[in-house]
Amino acid sequence: MIEVVKAPPFATVQDLGWRTGRAMGLPPGGAMHPALLKDANLQAGNPAGLAGLEWALGPGVLRFVNQATVCVLQDAEVRVEGTVQPAGPIHVNAGATVDVVPRGHDRFLYVAVRGGIDVAPVMGSRSTYLPGGFGGYEGRRIKSGDRLPIGAAPKPARRSAAAGRGDADTGEPLVLRVTRGPQWERFDPAAHAAFFSSEYTVTPASDRMGYRLSGPAVIPRETATLPSEAACPGAVQIPDGGGPIVLMPDGPTVGGYPMMVVVIRADLGELAQCQPGRVVRFRKVSLEEARAVSG
Repeated sequence: MIEVVKAPPFATVQDLGWRTGRAMGLPPGGAMHPALLKDANLQAGNPAGLAGLEWALGPGVLRFVNQATVCVLQDAEVRVEGTVQPAGPIHVNAGATVDVVPRGHDRFLYVAVRGGIDVAPVMGSRSTYLPGGFGGYEGRRIKSGDRLPIGAAPKPARRSAAAGRGDADTGEPLVLRVTRGPQWERFDPAAHAAFFSSEYTVTPASDRMGYRLSGPAVIPRETATLPSEAACPGAVQIPDGGGPIVLMPDGPTVGGYPMMVVVIRADLGELAQCQPGRVVRFRKVSLEEARAVSG
């Protein structure tokens, strides 16, 4: 059992999301950076898909009622009973407190505990879907005073190498690879050229549903509003006004704005880590390249 002594500003229980449910309007959900959650689980001795805590925006304190093995990814200072711990899996004695203090540029970090966060699954996933108010722990953010159950320790799993592309925020734009979207032809060559030659900034109006970008407007040949059709995480919608919106794991399953391009799955987690103000650019790749790097 984990007692939340002090909740961070934002934390939810997440696993790898729902494999089914789109026919009911349920997005895939799950971790914003799945590779990091997988790696945190593997280092904690779990299968990759167990539920952990997706943590953001500030520090927090957890108390472990029973002894546990914990792994925190990405860049954070982790203190057990006040003692700073090295990176990697940490053994925590029964009754010990663990302080987690984000210290890097990444937006999300992941806390995995051996056995996983054992909340009740909903339609096969323990992820939290905040817009619907279900899943995870009571369908909401974690708050101080919550008590999170831990599952039985599994057989040890093979550990992985560090996850993600490892793009540090060096001040250079993050380059996101994209493929052509279903409404590519609704934008003329000048709009394509302007989009790929421009820089865009992640705005504060960005969350698990979508990341809004500010920068040069992208204008289609005709009005932007269309009959609704299927949409997916990574789709870059262009609403009236021309400001791109990148759909994220909790984004809508249908939309009525043209989707000129789609961010490939391998890069969507890197975008998720971008704090407001981070600058991004886009680079077009083939479907073959996207499939090769996304697995």
